[in-house]
Amino acid sequence: MRRHNKLTWRQLLAAIALLLLFSALTLFLYHFYHNKQQFQHAAEELFQQEMEQNTLNMHYTIAHPAAFGIQDYEAVLPGYVSGSRQTRLEELSKQIQIWTKLSDQGLSAVDAYTCRLLALSMENTFQLQSHAYYEEPLSPASGMQSQLPILLAEYTFRDERDVEDYLSLLSQTGDYYDSLLVYEQEKAAAGLFMSPVSLEKVREQCRRILTKESLAEGEHFLQTTFQERINALYVRGEISRESALSAIRRNEELLSSVLLPAYDRLDQGLQRLSLQAEADALLRDGSSDRLPRGLAVYPEGQEYYRQLLIAETCSYRSPEELYELLKNQLLTEMNTLSQLLQEHPESVLASAAEQCLDAFPYWQPEQMLTDLQTRMAADFPALTMNGESVPAVTVKAVSDSLADYCAPAFYLTPPLDDTSANVIYMNEKDKPNALELYTTLAHEGYPGHLYQSVYSRRYLAGQNADPVRQLLGYSGYQEGWALYVEFIAYDYASALMQENGSTEAAWYIQAEKYNRSLLLCLYSLLDLMIHYDGADCEQIATVLANFGISDPATAQTIYTYIAEEPANYPKYYVSYLEILQLQQKARSLWGADYTDLRFHTFILNMGPSDFTSLAEALEAARPQALDQKS
Repeated sequence: MRRHNKLTWRQLLAAIALLLLFSALTLFLYHFYHNKQQFQHAAEELFQQEMEQNTLNMHYTIAHPAAFGIQDYEAVLPGYVSGSRQTRLEELSKQIQIWTKLSDQGLSAVDAYTCRLLALSMENTFQLQSHAYYEEPLSPASGMQSQLPILLAEYTFRDERDVEDYLSLLSQTGDYYDSLLVYEQEKAAAGLFMSPVSLEKVREQCRRILTKESLAEGEHFLQTTFQERINALYVRGEISRESALSAIRRNEELLSSVLLPAYDRLDQGLQRLSLQAEADALLRDGSSDRLPRGLAVYPEGQEYYRQLLIAETCSYRSPEELYELLKNQLLTEMNTLSQLLQEHPESVLASAAEQCLDAFPYWQPEQMLTDLQTRMAADFPALTMNGESVPAVTVKAVSDSLADYCAPAFYLTPPLDDTSANVIYMNEKDKPNALELYTTLAHEGYPGHLYQSVYSRRYLAGQNADPVRQLLGYSGYQEGWALYVEFIAYDYASALMQENGSTEAAWYIQAEKYNRSLLLCLYSLLDLMIHYDGADCEQIATVLANFGISDPATAQTIYTYIAEEPANYPKYYVSYLEILQLQQKARSLWGADYTDLRFHTFILNMGPSDFTSLAEALEAARPQALDQKS
């Protein structure tokens, strides 16, 4: 009789287990590669969409669009489109779903982190934009009426296509400012129009930034900077003489026929809105108050401010938590400064101040930047990674026609694919003394914005991070870092004076450091009082008087600026405190392994982020893995 081979029950179970393992592995590999493909597709689509929809933003983000698959595009300067808010919210909602559903499977650690940040950032943007008309694109201190000309003046010409794009964008400035006027009309109809005091500043800017007289003289910065960039392009052989001359003529024509009338229309349109807004206010409540008011007095103001704080500071602490954090820090700074003044009376510090200003060894920005780079070398990772050299930096003066509307200094971040050349702008109207210039250059240059921006771009490129990461600004991370290193620069300056035999001047510099920290902390608290609690100018003046600021005009100036620029001071100071909190956590977690170099490397390697994500990453970080690789 013929016998058949039979599987034993053990062999059968082993076969089933092997089959299940194979199926699980197949499913895992499917999800692994499918998830990676989904990420790459979504990231590429989002990046290209954002770049192609805003050419000005694209130009400042990437130097060579073709290298990112962007070739056939039209130069676009997108303005406000009435009725588009709901569509934008729906698009954001779809994007949030895409990024929240993606898992980490198949993604590098850098891309998995990017995925998390995109979901969080878009969710906050969604919450912000859910509150209609609370954003102010024409604010006196940072509105597009003054920012757009600066961005145009610094628009780099690398080839002839850049010139064509620039002229196309310039030709669209009329439509752009007209669209912002439409937004302001709708904002006014919603009862959220800017105050008369703020409006007068904006209108004055519209009348002064570009005038018929300045164009006739041929000395306006939008004329001179254009010619300089065209000449440099011609010298490099990137543009013919005929094309260069044609471009210069076209620039002159567009400035006179498009941009100049656009400013005039914006000025006149805002005036009409102002008259109507004042009449409505008198009819509504008999009020003729000309000062701006905090967000808290408006129907959705408190909730909008909560979201704005998250967006600007990168901190998820509630306003109530921020109050406690800031109050504790204020007491710390007051006690430290008080102790310093007890040890060194004001008469001594006054003499030391004069000594410091007279004896400070450096007066030229280039000298100061060199000294800063030398002093920071031991505690900050080098920029010479991926075979790249130390980037060049140029210090330029802000044009006189923009001096009244610009910050004391600012830095424009370089494209992610070209970090070789950088520019720091100084507003000579403010005429900083040597110490102010030194610490300002630390804030804007080394080890501040310039250093952090170049490092982030180079490090993430070395990690093959997807370029979509560059869409995440995280201004709180950037400004918090810049303020953090600015305070370190006070220590550098103090050491510099010690080295030059000026001990008393060194103590004066420390007093200046604590005084600046105290004021920024106080102004951040005032920001919360105005925009979360609804404090008015009189209440703020009372608080300021307790700190020795008793002049009514000064108090009104401080109140007005904070009311016009919600969350601006917290963007710097709260973010700075969050970095100090991270530093304290790192010391606790790493113990004897902690060094400033390790901590700075950790923050810089993680790149722009919210502080909750950074804290979680710090918990998982191993000190020995943080050493910079050569």
